[in-house]
Amino acid sequence: MDLVGPVLGIESSCDETAAAVLAPDGTILAESVFSQTEDHARFGGVVPELAARAHLSHLPGLVAGVMERAGLSPRDLGGVAATSGPGLIGGLIVGASFGKGIALANNLPFVAVNHLEAHALTPRLPGLLPGGAAFPYLLLLLSGGHCQCVAVEGLGRYRRLGTTLDDAVGEAFDKAAKLLGMPWPGGPHLERLAQEGDASRVPLPRPMFGRPGCDFSFSGLKTAVAQAVAKGNAARADIAAAFQASVAAVVADRARNALAMAPGATALVVSGGVAANSGVRTALAKVAEAAGLPLVAPPIRLCTDNAVMVAWTGIERLRAGLTDPWDHAPRPRWPLDELSPPA
Repeated sequence: MDLVGPVLGIESSCDETAAAVLAPDGTILAESVFSQTEDHARFGGVVPELAARAHLSHLPGLVAGVMERAGLSPRDLGGVAATSGPGLIGGLIVGASFGKGIALANNLPFVAVNHLEAHALTPRLPGLLPGGAAFPYLLLLLSGGHCQCVAVEGLGRYRRLGTTLDDAVGEAFDKAAKLLGMPWPGGPHLERLAQEGDASRVPLPRPMFGRPGCDFSFSGLKTAVAQAVAKGNAARADIAAAFQASVAAVVADRARNALAMAPGATALVVSGGVAANSGVRTALAKVAEAAGLPLVAPPIRLCTDNAVMVAWTGIERLRAGLTDPWDHAPRPRWPLDELSPPA
């Protein structure tokens, strides 16, 4: 399908309300993100009802703002894309319904975007690599709710090679940070504290390291952090540094195995909130270099939830002639590999 205009993207799957407008070639015309972190921090995590109400309150203004900055009216658009899963159902309903309303009122095609697919396709945005990452590539999706190794073989063709057996990596960061007395969300706080510590002073396990396959496990590492804190004979910065070093080593080990399971990959890609962690990026850069591949990591602002990746996914799917009906129901659970054809 030939796109006749820019695409509006809407993201509301968790605690970021976001909107963006992209030209058909991927040029970002305008983007905006409203973070609800302060609203949820005092509860130590995201409260779904508060998140949904915040999306409902802020989304209309965000969309109006990006459209104005892009110099467009809804009639100028070539389509609307909105995250429709996985995520918190209240927020998904708000964003998907708002996107459908704009599309229906202006006779535009609508794309219900899988949030995980949006992360998976982010490296194909022109500008990260000349022309975007070429299929196939290996994706490490590392976030607060997901931890997967995925062979991205084409649009809608995703082969999951490994996943977490318990905690997601971002969840482990937040839990370890909480044990160290840091506020939520704890990942960025832990990374800053780790820069002041010496990882060699606190022996922590590296779960699954050296085992076949590319599954993950972080619950034992979290327990080891709790035990180290309880003993009280190690500096908080040293524990943080040891935790981050263990995670980076495990992720790198799993990535090496995953590359062997996905021959022909053109790049090693890391996406999701934990892709912003410098220790993880450094470890994966070494794996990619040893394999003779580029490491593709989005800019920090595109690692966390955003609407740029949603709009880009809409562009990719619209070009392939893929649209969704008005009765497409948001899904709190929507596995990425479910989009693949059966084996």
